[in-house]
Amino acid sequence: MKLPWKKDETSEQSGESTVTTYAADDAVTEDSAPAKGSKTTPGKGRPTPKRREAEKRRGPVAPPPTTRSEARARKKELKNTLSKDEKKQLAAERRAKRLEQRERMMEGDEAYLMPRDKGPVRRYTRDIVDARRNFAGLFMPFAILLIVLMFMVPQAAGLTNLILVAFVVLMAVDGFILGRLVNRRVAERYPDSQDGGFKLGWYAFTRAMQLRKMRAPKPSVSRGDEV
Repeated sequence: MKLPWKKDETSEQSGESTVTTYAADDAVTEDSAPAKGSKTTPGKGRPTPKRREAEKRRGPVAPPPTTRSEARARKKELKNTLSKDEKKQLAAERRAKRLEQRERMMEGDEAYLMPRDKGPVRRYTRDIVDARRNFAGLFMPFAILLIVLMFMVPQAAGLTNLILVAFVVLMAVDGFILGRLVNRRVAERYPDSQDGGFKLGWYAFTRAMQLRKMRAPKPSVSRGDEV
């Protein structure tokens, strides 16, 4: 039973604890505050973020364009933000990169070849065509000669047409022989290859139709070489 003349011990204890708490807080504040004249900067209270974390906080990186129109729009937007000198430098870098890619492609570097030219089978096919004297390779100069002849001598148009038809027939026969040759030799050297048939024969024929200096990649063998 609590008598009226007795003090409330619970109140005194809570008051003492409150005073103690305030005193402790003041002590912490005084300790953490820098002294006057001190050059020491107080700590931030948290660790410095790493570079990777700071880059993440900048926001997500834009995904690559999925369509050509989106790529053109981004390219146009980038050009608008560049100065004239920066645009010239960027164009020169792109031109040099394209020239380097073409040189590597003409040399036969697999990393820069078109998909139709990649692989050991296609390389071997090109070597067979380049080492052979192909009748189809005469088509372009012969066709130009016939066209000039038709303009110069209109009366001989019927004869030139017959000559052209005969030339196309001979070219088709030579292409058929070339296709059979390529498929047979590829099957002997690469028996497990799935590349063959009409597709491979047509690849060899289209290369044979081109002038030797215009073939891409460049021929790596000379005429008459053993392949």
